[in-house]
Amino acid sequence: MPFSALAAGLLGFSALVQGANVTAPSQVPDPAHYVQPFPMAACHGHRLEDAGVAQIQTWYDSGKLTVSQVVSCYLDRIAQIDPYVNAVMELNPDALDIADALDKELAAGKKRGPMHGIVVLVKDNFATADKMQTTAGSLALVGSVVPRDAHVVHLLRQAGAVILGHAGMSEWADMRSTDYSEGYSARGGQVRNSYNLTQEPGGSSSGSGHSVTTNMVTVAFGTETDGSVISPAERANIVGIKPTVGLTSRAGIIPESGHQDTVGTFGRSVEDAAYALDAIFGFDYRDEATLAQLGKTPKNYVQFVSNKTALKGTKVGIPWERLWQGKTTSLQIPALLEAVEILKQNGVQVYNNTNYKYVEEIVSPDGWNWAFGPANQSEITVVNVDFYNNLAAYLSELGNTTIRSLEDLVAFNDAPQNLASEGGEPDTAAAFASGQDGLLASLATKGIQNSTYQQALTWCQRTSRAEGIDFALNPILADGTQVHLDALLIPSDDNGAGTNIPAQAGYPIITVPVGIDDWHTPFGLSFVGTAFSEPILIKLASAAQDAFGPGRRVKPTFFEYNATNIPVNWAIGTYL
Repeated sequence: MPFSALAAGLLGFSALVQGANVTAPSQVPDPAHYVQPFPMAACHGHRLEDAGVAQIQTWYDSGKLTVSQVVSCYLDRIAQIDPYVNAVMELNPDALDIADALDKELAAGKKRGPMHGIVVLVKDNFATADKMQTTAGSLALVGSVVPRDAHVVHLLRQAGAVILGHAGMSEWADMRSTDYSEGYSARGGQVRNSYNLTQEPGGSSSGSGHSVTTNMVTVAFGTETDGSVISPAERANIVGIKPTVGLTSRAGIIPESGHQDTVGTFGRSVEDAAYALDAIFGFDYRDEATLAQLGKTPKNYVQFVSNKTALKGTKVGIPWERLWQGKTTSLQIPALLEAVEILKQNGVQVYNNTNYKYVEEIVSPDGWNWAFGPANQSEITVVNVDFYNNLAAYLSELGNTTIRSLEDLVAFNDAPQNLASEGGEPDTAAAFASGQDGLLASLATKGIQNSTYQQALTWCQRTSRAEGIDFALNPILADGTQVHLDALLIPSDDNGAGTNIPAQAGYPIITVPVGIDDWHTPFGLSFVGTAFSEPILIKLASAAQDAFGPGRRVKPTFFEYNATNIPVNWAIGTYL
């Protein structure tokens, strides 16, 4: 449908809510309403809780804290709350030694940069050539030896970050099953939502998100194929940056799809997530996708972090159709529209109905669904074939393992001695109700890039890029005027379809906290742009976070903190 037929124009709040079936905007969350059962102790007299990268650097510069002290304080925090949240898959036994070496550098007047001594976790699909395992949560890869650090891990070490451990995740990044417990892996167990431990934590980078919001580390790193950074960031009430495919190297990352995989960052603020991004972006000869960034990246991304004054004169669009109309988004709409109104009050020009060209053909009316559409137009067709081939390439470089293919992995899960833990058959493991049907679907393709695959890839990329996000960013108004928007606003609804099209396009998306529902589960608002538009997205998202105010990120409530249910509940409280 052409935009001229949509009568899209500058959007008043009353026009936006018309037909949205809402009564009044919600109020900013009041932290006084949320009990904090696990307060974080001071770190040698300093408030490490919610301290950002810049604050920690001022302590290092002044000598008020050492890297070793900060690492020890985070280890104390992990001991305090991880028995409940289970966000940490494995701790790095060398962390304190690394911290001591970094302290000696500081004492000698050597500071590597803003990430020097910053404590981080990486998802368990990041290869770390040290004493830790890299398994994607699977028992099948326990004992395997990676050939080298993942490229982004190498960059983190160069930058002086302390990799405190591996974060828990959904096993095989949600590829193994279609009916499963989000955030669960046979190796790591169930990562829990730190706001309501009965609810799903978002995934697949579950531990990365909830380790940051609970102050186990300053920032964390994860991967996204479709939603795996944005979902846990939103459910953890923090910021998640999923960058353009090709901005961060995937070399040494246990893969899913070479067309869609990207390494992203988590922080309690856009600034912290941007510092984390600065540490890992760049060209890598082992990942040819990073060639696309050449000539398109700035010196750093943290320079674009702004306050609310930067919002004046910016233009954003709301692709209302299907992306704002999902049934799980319905109870979030008041807070989301209040956030939009705050943006307008700060000078943002908001345009409604900036929809994707073929929105009905590419976005499921029932929410997130990467299997939506016929096989030759479906994202999952591409991902299934890619996973078969990309996994084999990764496994070929491992030492000390007999797992060399998807066939080997399926056989491992099916082995009688592994059925209870890995659930190769349906209903044999509580966390994997459908067994390993996701892996079997990929196995059935044998990695053959046939005509159905080629048609699906062409369709997904065209309708998500030129006829999707880029189309929506350049609407033609009723008077024939074309507007060039800075970003699109999409609800960060864990059950919504908001991540599907940016994932297929390989385009960037940033989520910021907006509210918490009656079940203590957070949700957010996402800023979506075209390829390599991270500078404007970081500017907008950071300015919006400032405009929304600090009350938007209520600290974790640990509601039902003794919960042990597996599977976890899927978004109870977000449905009508």
